[in-house]
Parts: sequence; structure tokens; C-alpha cells
Amino acid sequence: MITIKDAAQEHFRKLLSNQAEGTQIRVFVMNPGTPTAECGVSYCPADTIEDTDIEEKFNGFSVYIDEISAPFLEETVIDYVTDELGSQLTLKAPNSKMRKVADDAPLIERVNYLIQAQINPQLANHGGHVNLIEITDDNYVVLQFGGGCNGCSMVDVTLKEGIETQIMSEFPEIKGVQDLTDHQSGSHSYY
Repeated sequence: MITIKDAAQEHFRKLLSNQAEGTQIRVFVMNPGTPTAECGVSYCPADTIEDTDIEEKFNGFSVYIDEISAPFLEETVIDYVTDELGSQLTLKAPNSKMRKVADDAPLIERVNYLIQAQINPQLANHGGHVNLIEITDDNYVVLQFGGGCNGCSMVDVTLKEGIETQIMSEFPEIKGVQDLTDHQSGSHSYY
């Protein structure tokens, strides 16, 4: 469920060596499955482990995950990155805001998952987001931009070279992506 890179494992072992005996690591999601989902890592003293927690064992420590957070932490990667600015723990949880859908789920669910798990996190770096309105009968994805993307001068490039390319490479049956946002007035023209 969770991948912890070697550097992060070493970091956790070092941190845990200064904690009370039996203290482990807890990984969790607050508000799982919502746009406000936040992932976190904390110490997990032995007396806070619940019978329903899922334990993942690593070299020298265990990670505990509560059963509510578990489905939203699939494919999570934790790393400890060092660069010229210093070191930091990174946690990438692509399923925290939306539970991963099955490969045989309806097309609209699989496209929406791609948007929520991969596209919106990229757009959020610029204060924007996109919502799936529908997939038309002739397989066009209809989107509505919001936040910093609404009215942005680069929205056409983002749509065609970014979002459309990404969606069509993942779903060959999709013929294109349409934006029904009225960027001039700051509202969408769908209704």
C-alpha cells in the first residue's frame, strides 16, 4: 500500500531512536476522499495502536494506518529528499482526495479519477482546478475550469497540450476535450 524510499526509512529510524520504546509511525488522511483531504505522518506510541489498524512492516519500524484512511493511501510514496535548500520529507498520495477506481469502472469514473488524482494537483500549483461536466455520446470530455485557471491567458495551451493530451493518452476512446468555461466573464457557459 505504502512505499517508503530508503532515505525516508533511514530518517524514520533516526527519529524513532529518540522516542519512547515501542513508538512507531502513523500515516493518515484527514478528510479522506474530499477536495480538502490532507495526508500526514506522526509518531504512533504503542498505546495508541487500535485493533483495526493496518500494520506495514519496514526495516526497524512499523507503519500503522487506520482502516478509514487505508483505501485513500494506496500507491502512496514517502521519500526524504535533500537538495541545496536542505532536506524534507515528501509524501505523495495520489488517491487521498478520491479513492482509486477499478480498471473496469465506467469511463466517466475513470476519467474523473485521472482528473482528480493527476490533473488537478498540477493545476493547484497555479491556484486552479478543473471539473468534469460530462462525457458526450460521441466521446468528448466536457470540462469547466475554476480558480486561477478561469480567465488565464494560457488556458488553451493547458487544455490542448496538457489536459487533452494526458486524457487521450490514457483513454484512446476519448476523441477530445472541450472547455465550456466563459473565461471573459469569469463564469462557465454550460448552463
